[in-house]
Order: sequence, then structure tokens, then C-alpha cells
Amino acid sequence: MTGLKGECAFLTGGAHGIGRAIAARLAREGAAIALFDRDAKAGEEAAAELSSRGGRALAFAGDVAEADALRRAAAEAEKRLGPISILVNNAGICRVAPFLETSLGDFRETFRVNVEGMFLACRAVVPLMVERRKGSVINMASWNGKSGRPFFAAYSASKFAVIGLTQALAAEVAPFGVRVNAISPGIVVSTEMRREIEEAHRRLGLPATAERQKAIPLGRCAEPEDIAGVALFLASPAADYITGEAISVTGGLWMD
Repeated sequence: MTGLKGECAFLTGGAHGIGRAIAARLAREGAAIALFDRDAKAGEEAAAELSSRGGRALAFAGDVAEADALRRAAAEAEKRLGPISILVNNAGICRVAPFLETSLGDFRETFRVNVEGMFLACRAVVPLMVERRKGSVINMASWNGKSGRPFFAAYSASKFAVIGLTQALAAEVAPFGVRVNAISPGIVVSTEMRREIEEAHRRLGLPATAERQKAIPLGRCAEPEDIAGVALFLASPAADYITGEAISVTGGLWMD
């Protein structure tokens, strides 16, 4: 399938987990892929894998909260792959701790990556989209950004901010033909973040993922590919009349 042939997607946090699955799905549809990730080795490996399957892919190493690095990567991606028409803001971290034990440093770091990094990536890419009057921005939120959860104060607060940023930006750039949406995953397994959360749950005596899965109406946790399918939809012409939404992908665990 080549539904995105001629498009170029720029993904933050694209070397692992959900980001890597989204990159692979967009590439299968014909999009050129620019991966921006602090893990340089994994980024290069992901780009090489996509290229080996006949795609066009580049990897850029950097911190998502460094404006200059993002601007340089976006400019180089446009030079070598073509105009960026899809931005996927996937980079994120999660710190699990009781609120009274959450340090100011961890709180600030969560916002630095999850919110400030998203803001800066949008600042680097969205002006290019506005100028061309075409683009789809996909921000990774969370069901924790729709309902605050115990032990996830910093993460939940950052994801509420992501949804607010998504809606505000969507309203502002809609007249220029640019759409901005968010995906709010539930419990996603097979990712480094889930492994870190699982370890924190064990440490804090909280239910394991296998136990929490029993509360999901569809009977299973999500895989990264489940999120990638929604990202593909939002990036595609099929979603041309959708903007400002935060789509829950939780198997029914959270219903809007």
C-alpha cells in the first residue's frame, strides 16, 4: 500500500516502542521517515531497518528539548527527504511515585520532555506546514491525561498539558490547513516505558500489568502496533476533517 507516497514524516522518540511502530507503519504506506531520538544507535538501527525494506529513512540524534537540534534536524530532513507533512511527537518519559515523594527535579524533567519537547518540535516544524498550508501533527498523550491517577501526578499533569496544547494549536492553525490531534493510549506493553512502570509497580506494591489487564473490556493490553494504526489514520486523508481531538486507544478501559 502507498497511501502516503510522497509524504515525509518527522517522529520524535522514533527509535523504540510506539514511535518505532508508527514509523514502520507510515513507511509501509510510502512515507519517507525522519527519526529524532536521543538513542543514536537505536535510531540508526531503526532507519536502516526501514531502508532495508525499501523505504527512505534517516536518523537524527538529539534531546527533544533542545530547540536548535530540532531545527537542524527538521531542515536536514526537508533537504534530503522532502517537505515534512506529518509530525509525530512521541518522545516521552514517565516517573511513578507517590505525590509526596515526587521530587521537583522529576516533575520538571517530566514536563521538560513531555511538554516542552513537544512545544519545541511543533515550533520547528509547524511553521513549515503553515507556509505550505498542509500538515498533520500527532501528539502522544495518554488516558492519564484525561483522568489523574494515583502515583502518576507528574505524568498525568504533563499529559493533561499535552491535550491542552493540542487543542489550542489545532484551533490556531486550522485556517492554514494544518490539523493537530492527540492519541491517548491506555496500557501498552512491549515498550521500555511499560517495563519501567512495571518495575515501579512492583516496588510500590501496586497491581501488575497482568492483573490490570483484567479490567480492560477488550480483554488485552495494547501493542505498539495498535497505536500505530490510529496514527496512520490521523496522518492520512481519511482524517482530513478531524482536528483538536484526543482519541482514546484503551480497549475500553477509558471511554469518553
